[in-house]
Amino acid sequence: MSTDYQQARAALGARLRELRLSARGGRLTGTELAERHGWNKSKVSRLENGRQTATPDDLAKWAESTGRPEALDELLARLKGFESHIRSWRRQLATGHKAVQDVHLSAHSDATVFRGWEASMIFGILQTPDYARSIFTRYAELQRSPRDTEEAVRSRMKRQEALYDSSKRFHLVLWEAALHALICPPSVLAAQLDRLAGVIGLDTVDLGILPFSAPLKIPPATAFWIYDDRRVIVENWHAELWLDDEPGVDTHLRVWRTLHESAVYGVRAQNLITAARRAVAAR
Repeated sequence: MSTDYQQARAALGARLRELRLSARGGRLTGTELAERHGWNKSKVSRLENGRQTATPDDLAKWAESTGRPEALDELLARLKGFESHIRSWRRQLATGHKAVQDVHLSAHSDATVFRGWEASMIFGILQTPDYARSIFTRYAELQRSPRDTEEAVRSRMKRQEALYDSSKRFHLVLWEAALHALICPPSVLAAQLDRLAGVIGLDTVDLGILPFSAPLKIPPATAFWIYDDRRVIVENWHAELWLDDEPGVDTHLRVWRTLHESAVYGVRAQNLITAARRAVAAR
């Protein structure tokens, strides 16, 4: 979690404490506030000390309980300010995966040049429906989120229309490990590798494979997307990070270019995919 994010959450907590201590009708104790809304006794302390992120509902109840309903817009603006950069999966997946896919569909429609790095699975924009279905199922189990697998798959397939838009370019680097990861049944992976091999011929896609044998200047770590060299989306187990600050974007561009230098393309990339396809068939 970034320092900026922590500072913004702490600042929101300090503002919540200020409202509680200066509540109209008399100062509220943390215990009183918690009991009023059926919260755990420690919740007020965690929110005020920046150790927990408030929900919009928390903020509405806080403003109402302190007799300061006019402060709600300010509190929501503070929350939106830092959550626009760090988007927890718990919140994003509250209604399932389709909503997240729709957000990415919108982001894709607004950009023309994409750079991507993926170390553990096939890029979403290159996935077959069956492979995507396996991914969404596994993540729904992990995150304990609502199952809207088919709707999410349809949204992801809709995003793939961008591959055939002549105004867009996709510069993608994939670690060889993703060609072998059995996050799905072998038959599904085999079809996915066939699909991947066919993508290499598209004039909108520059697909590189980073071989196991390649000498690396940096570790092949966290996956990310760069949109128009102005915005970066990074995924971890807790959240998506949406970065638009110049230092953050520049760092990810350097990482992408460094990994790109070690990747292979064209026939050599095809050979790696073919070898992975044969390995799957032999299982």
